Amino acid sequence: MTEWLCSRISAKLRAGVRIGLWCGVALVACSVAVSALAQSGANQVAIDPASGQAGGTAPSGNPPLTVTLQDALQRARLNSPEFQAALTEFGLAREDKVQSRAALLPSLDYNTSFLYTQGNGTASARYVANNGVHEYISQANAHEAISLSGVADYRRTVAAEAVARARSEIAARGLLVAVTQSYYELVAAGRKYATAQRAATEAERFFNISRKLEHGGEVAHSDVVKAEIQFQQQGRDLREAEVAMNRARLEMAVLLFPDFNQNFAVVDDLQAPQAVPQFDEVRAMAGRKNPQLRAALAAVEEAHHEVTAAWGGFLPSLSVDYFYGIDATHFATYTDGVRNLGYAAVATLQVPVWSWGSSRSKLKQADLRQRQAKLELTFAQKKLLSDLQSFYEEVEAARAEQESLARGAELATESLRLTNLRYQAGEATVLEVVDAQNTLTQARNAADDGQVRYRVSIANLQTLTGNF
Repeated sequence: MTEWLCSRISAKLRAGVRIGLWCGVALVACSVAVSALAQSGANQVAIDPASGQAGGTAPSGNPPLTVTLQDALQRARLNSPEFQAALTEFGLAREDKVQSRAALLPSLDYNTSFLYTQGNGTASARYVANNGVHEYISQANAHEAISLSGVADYRRTVAAEAVARARSEIAARGLLVAVTQSYYELVAAGRKYATAQRAATEAERFFNISRKLEHGGEVAHSDVVKAEIQFQQQGRDLREAEVAMNRARLEMAVLLFPDFNQNFAVVDDLQAPQAVPQFDEVRAMAGRKNPQLRAALAAVEEAHHEVTAAWGGFLPSLSVDYFYGIDATHFATYTDGVRNLGYAAVATLQVPVWSWGSSRSKLKQADLRQRQAKLELTFAQKKLLSDLQSFYEEVEAARAEQESLARGAELATESLRLTNLRYQAGEATVLEVVDAQNTLTQARNAADDGQVRYRVSIANLQTLTGNF
């Protein structure tokens, strides 16, 4: 009975000492948390839960510019050299069409000239083709040329404009993917930086707890060594997360601003769900709105008209000129009572006879381009079907995994809490605590990466279907 009573008293004393130790540790943890929060507020932490914005340290005293994804897309369109190059090509193709159409329409010119020829002592000149020593020409010329090659060339430029328009849309959708990926990688980098901050704070708290327990004889010195190793590792991870966040910010600044402005913050809207239509609807949208397919079809039509233009080199062409004005020995409408104003018309039929094989060579070139365009069209159709199914499966997989990843982060949080309690009760080892800390960090980062993957996969799918 006495031994039992002594053991009960000894157990109560040990419990009292442990409670006192944990109270002291709690005070130390609170002071560490307060100092960490103060430091994070001074450094402008990447994630602001109140505003839902992500960003790094503001490089200037001005308030940062808040940028949404739509704002980022608009700014990127103005600053992307690839997208602007596609727009330039579209503009050039459109002007080629205007010039080709103008070549089919009648043109009107006005010319004035003076011809002086050495005289021969009479009213005529030494040159038989001239009307006299002095010859004045002032006339308007209406010109029209008609040929199969000219008509086919105009139709070719119309198809080329359609190709350029489709390629500009391809560039716009490719830019959407690039901006979406860069935007949400910056958001995720800000989240990972905040996660690293929490992990570093937790590691420091656990390090202090292990030292307190060692002083109280509760744990071995090896636990303190392991806790310190974990604390140092989390500090390194925090610095790496900050570097990654700054790198993502620099990449985003290159896309958004012409003057490399880094004083901006992006809105964290990864939690906002984005609906995706059913596969049948997506497939119908891809058939109607796919720019790659439109570009391939227009390229085939362009090659067809180029073949027609090449055949036109073997056929006659007709040109008509109508002149009205003066062609006289004096610069006047009347000379010695004779009216100089008059008109003349010239019709020319040009029949190709011999060109040393150049016309046939142009026809062969056009046939080769047409054959290649048809091959590319067939490939584009197959590639569309393949990419459509692949991108849609990627979206579905990313959407299905989001809930699992979020649940994993919740379970990892609870696991760390329970492991800490078990360690405090002497039922868990330091390795279990460290493993729970690392698991929580990995689970949170994986959940953030899963949300980014979902948004980027939707952007990839929209390159085939357009917005939905």
